[in-house]
Amino acid sequence: MSNVGLLYVGAVLFINGLMLIGKVPGKSAAIINFFVGAMQVVFPTIIIAQSNGDPAVILGASGLYLFGFTYLYVALNQTFGLPGEGLGWFSLFVAFCAVGYGILNFTQANDPVFGVIWWIWAVLWFLFFLLLGLGKDSLTLFTGWFTIIVAHLTATIPALLLLSGSFEATTTNAIWMAAGGFLALAAAWFLGKRTAVSRASATAPA
Repeated sequence: MSNVGLLYVGAVLFINGLMLIGKVPGKSAAIINFFVGAMQVVFPTIIIAQSNGDPAVILGASGLYLFGFTYLYVALNQTFGLPGEGLGWFSLFVAFCAVGYGILNFTQANDPVFGVIWWIWAVLWFLFFLLLGLGKDSLTLFTGWFTIIVAHLTATIPALLLLSGSFEATTTNAIWMAAGGFLALAAAWFLGKRTAVSRASATAPA
């Protein structure tokens, strides 16, 4: 994934997480989903067109479409008030592919950090599947907070490190990333419960 594209993945995931916890209206969030979704479709198309058939370049660009189509799907759903089941089942497809991209980063790209990042994304998109595809509304706040945290853990921070030339794809850093993923799950669960309790208290009769 391109460094610039990764940075804006962080931005759109952050906004979508805020949408899930009720801080940003859906139609407002749709705007950045349109912008980033279009970018994540146009950029890989250009990269593949100029790749001269290089399998490594094509593989590296191909994963961008998973993000681009997701964000465009979100944008259209929020703009036109469409049901989310289709996006949910597409998210299951993305989660499955993300597991594969993670394996390829370990075995072919020699980048264990992004191997772990792809697996964290697999967990995130699987949560989108549970929430939207299977209608598990009880996971809304948990998924929202996990999205917010993962936006920065797996996208914003790595993108800034890559852009500054400070990124190191070492096993040690991959272990730290994996630990961050587990902590993100725990923190999202705690924040989701806390948010639910706060809302229940706010709506309870005096």
